[in-house]
Amino acid sequence: MTGIQLTNVSKVYKEGDDQVVALDNVSLSVKPGEFIAVIGPSGSGKSTFLSIAGALLQATVGEVKLNGTVLAGLSPKALSKIRLEELGFILQASNLIPYLTVLDQLLVLKKMAGGITPADKDFAKVLLEDLGLSPKLKKFPEHLSGGERQRTAIARAFMNDPSIILADEPTANLDTSRAHEVVQLIAREVKARNKAAIMVTHDERMLEYCDKVYRMEDGRLEAATDLVLSH
Repeated sequence: MTGIQLTNVSKVYKEGDDQVVALDNVSLSVKPGEFIAVIGPSGSGKSTFLSIAGALLQATVGEVKLNGTVLAGLSPKALSKIRLEELGFILQASNLIPYLTVLDQLLVLKKMAGGITPADKDFAKVLLEDLGLSPKLKKFPEHLSGGERQRTAIARAFMNDPSIILADEPTANLDTSRAHEVVQLIAREVKARNKAAIMVTHDERMLEYCDKVYRMEDGRLEAATDLVLSH
């Protein structure tokens, strides 16, 4: 099955003689074209959850599958390859490289993967055009607004045509108008390009763009049945 599946996943840390349960028996499945949100207070386990889903952290128990591949037991090199080819990350800060233009922010990923082709350049320009950034191709980050920087980061997340998009508080540094714009764009690209996407957020105003919403508390994940989505 394509997409992402977590089955009975727990993450336990040892602190001296004590054990801290960061994730407690979490199961979740996200299919291509599906955009889900995970909400919850700070310290609830959202960051741990996203790190495990993104192959950055290993579960203590349980199974994580990305496009049918079980992550447990893979070598660091294999995990790095999965992160580069199968996953697109959108973070709180755009994390753009100051000395690269908007276009080069995307192309540097292809350079890391082995080389830049004319088709890569064309695809990068299409992505940036989709996100309203065609006039900004040769601009550096310092000449972009906060919303433009985050839109560049969204385009970069899609550049390697990953099957899974993971967004960690993508609106944290944006005003309300820009926040709606950014999440709306993520949702649109997820649908148009048939990606499986998870967004961790504190911002419940952004949930109208999601297909499903889950709430995390004390490391446990449950469907947020008290929230009514607009669609």
